[in-house]
Amino acid sequence: MLKKFLPIIIAFATFSIVGCDNSSNKETENASLNDSLNAEKMKIEKKVEEYALVKLTTDISVLTEKEKQMIPILIQIADIMDEIYWEESFGDKKAFLDSLKYDGLKKFALINYGPWDRLDGDKSFVNGFGTKPLGANFYPQDITKAEFEAFEAENKTNQYSIIKRNADGKLQVIPYHEAFKEKINKAAELLNKAAELAEDTGLKKYLELRAKALLTDEYLESDLAWMDMKTNTIDFVVGPIENYEDQFMGYRNAHSGQILVKDKVWSKKLERFASLLPELQNSLPVDKKYKQEKASVDSDMNAYDVVYYGGDCNAGGKNIAINLPNDERVHLQKGSRKLQLKNAMQAKFDKILIPISNVLICEEQRKHINFNAFFENTMFHEVAHGLGIKNTLDGKSTVRNALKEQYSSIEEGKADILGLFMVTRLYEMKELTEGEVMDNYVTFMAGLFRSIRFGASSAHGKANMVCFNYFQEKGAFTRDDASQTYKVNFEKMKEAMNSLSETILLMQGDGNYNAAMKMIEERGIIHETLQKDLDKITEANIAKDVVFEQGLSVLGL
Repeated sequence: MLKKFLPIIIAFATFSIVGCDNSSNKETENASLNDSLNAEKMKIEKKVEEYALVKLTTDISVLTEKEKQMIPILIQIADIMDEIYWEESFGDKKAFLDSLKYDGLKKFALINYGPWDRLDGDKSFVNGFGTKPLGANFYPQDITKAEFEAFEAENKTNQYSIIKRNADGKLQVIPYHEAFKEKINKAAELLNKAAELAEDTGLKKYLELRAKALLTDEYLESDLAWMDMKTNTIDFVVGPIENYEDQFMGYRNAHSGQILVKDKVWSKKLERFASLLPELQNSLPVDKKYKQEKASVDSDMNAYDVVYYGGDCNAGGKNIAINLPNDERVHLQKGSRKLQLKNAMQAKFDKILIPISNVLICEEQRKHINFNAFFENTMFHEVAHGLGIKNTLDGKSTVRNALKEQYSSIEEGKADILGLFMVTRLYEMKELTEGEVMDNYVTFMAGLFRSIRFGASSAHGKANMVCFNYFQEKGAFTRDDASQTYKVNFEKMKEAMNSLSETILLMQGDGNYNAAMKMIEERGIIHETLQKDLDKITEANIAKDVVFEQGLSVLGL
């Protein structure tokens, strides 16, 4: 009898075992998926924590009642710039954020304005997204440089436009005021509303002209008006400003909005430096033909507290100083304004630079790291953008157009090294008397580590890697293997500073694109030893950058 039913019993047992296995496999698979998701969440949360949270505040008692009423309007405009920047850098913000499966991922995507980690070489951190397009969303995703170069359109390099394909698949240029018409019209309307509240005549004129500029994409008149502002307390940097986002050709400017409140006490300290710019231009370590353009004494140097970031300036690494306008025509007529964002600068010094110094700068030289030196280095970096040459010596092009996508990195490198050169000269001229130039050199060295962490996708990061590698080749610093810390050699750093200044100024004046590309390719990289040292900073849980808590409630308005 047993033999008769044995096959059935065996089959039933086999079915039961298989059934158990399927159930067990599903549970194991689900557990594995949960473990994977939890590991991913932890990784993303750690990345979010790489940004130190900072409240953007200032003493609002310095504002008049009408200026206080103006702030909410300016915030609305900055938020519109933010919306436009999302379109320029990525595309559909809402659809993208809605597709993300947990809050930490959304938070990190908001910091980076998309699925690519801006402080880690633009690596994707969201499944389904590959390499970030070099042209962001300014160009068709399938465009090639050869196709762009062959594209015959007089305004194809216009910095206030995007490139799209028409219904026939052919390239066309669309001005910003048409591409983002509804948002631009609203921003212009709000600018005029803010202008009605402006009590400072210079600010009023600027806001009115900026509204007109948004509607026409003609910014020269408003840039000149911005240069003429002298007595304003509130400042507003708004519109398509910087071209860092366009790594394809380096032509397109991205939209941004920053609201600033002037620190008149610190600004007063900076006034005297503007008159020294022609002398500093003449002292540059290069043949006179490479410094033939005049440095304007009308350039302003002021200190501000920044109270709101929107758009390009808020993506990934945050700016702590501003040198604008970028228009070479304005530079030649009136110079530029150098705005030091003192509260944001102090936050980065406290939360990033000092902790980095305690890890990587030799103990005996840490005494040279102080906020005044950091402030000066940052300020003269911005001043240095106005030195050198803006048009190539052959008269055929601006430096910006000649160096194409390499321009931003080379220009930031110039500003870094000439800023240090200027500090050195000002000490020699007895114009800087607090502290000593060694403070600036060691603080500059620590600052290289801070900025290199911006990553290979950043113009500032590439510039700092070039400087670090150049300084290392010239013996400007030494690394102690035992303590794994760095020590500045003053004389060799000074020599390297002069020679790198000359190299970059010649490259720009000659419009030497090939030399610029070679410099970035050969020196704009992180070698193994440096990467290990940067890993030590990460292991010490030192913030890479800052993220802001900002708005009316933070300001107490």
